Amino acid sequence: MSIQDRILAPPDLSLRTFEGRLLANQDEPVFDQGLAFDLETVMARRQLLKLVGFAAAGGGLLGLAACLPSGNAASSGAAITSGASGSAATADCTIIPEETGGPFPGDGSNGPDVLNQSGVVRKDIRSSFGSASGVAAGVPLLINLTIQDQSKGCAPLASAAVYAWHCDREGRYSLYSQGVTGENYLRGVQATNANGLASFQSVFPACYSGRWPHIHFEVYPSLEQAASASGKLATSQIALPKDICDQVYVTDGYSQSVQNLSQVTLQSDNVFGDDGGAHQLGAVTGSIDGGLVVALAVPIGA
Repeated sequence: MSIQDRILAPPDLSLRTFEGRLLANQDEPVFDQGLAFDLETVMARRQLLKLVGFAAAGGGLLGLAACLPSGNAASSGAAITSGASGSAATADCTIIPEETGGPFPGDGSNGPDVLNQSGVVRKDIRSSFGSASGVAAGVPLLINLTIQDQSKGCAPLASAAVYAWHCDREGRYSLYSQGVTGENYLRGVQATNANGLASFQSVFPACYSGRWPHIHFEVYPSLEQAASASGKLATSQIALPKDICDQVYVTDGYSQSVQNLSQVTLQSDNVFGDDGGAHQLGAVTGSIDGGLVVALAVPIGA
């Protein structure tokens, strides 16, 4: 067919599209088009919102904002009821220790790869996404990670990407553990804002046998580069303070964690034991009823 014939030929209406864009994987649903497709969708919608913002008068723009989803009290800046526990910042700007991603990373390095699944870029990681529908139960926990560039005096690292994951209330990891291999909850990716902050709405993880309660995370240069584990800048873990764990584990669903926690310490843990989690112990605020917040500053060698 000549170039002129191609130009004049009618479009193939049998091909599937989404928001005017041709789907690269015609045999897959929209939510399985991959991270690159998600990023293009997000950027297009952000640009649309910017145009609407410039054109709208005050009341109209506020009306649009009112239609957007809102977070819980912890993520919206509501008052925190309990004091801080742990350490949110690294005062000496020491690069956070490099740790194992563990046997259940889900980043494609040992089997399952959630990073290439459409929908993984999200703040609320309590539910599964795509074709899975499970929801992780437990005490609400907002995870705040502030990524810092150690080479620049621990200045905030904006537009980086953070992949966070952890076990559920029963100590299981989605994609791997028996009973939840078909789920992908408690896993998600977020870009850091101008202050270097990436936040995830989750639930408090269990203490399973042999490990101190923790949250895994990987840092990438950007959302685009978060599609492959080979491009990560850092891999580490957040250690959760014992006093908060003690309070959480007496609530419904965490009973096994009480015994498991009694058999391990930060000093005996095979990850945090070298320094007792000195640079990885999160600062926790909030309450059991209102939701908890764990914060950690993460200096990396960007």
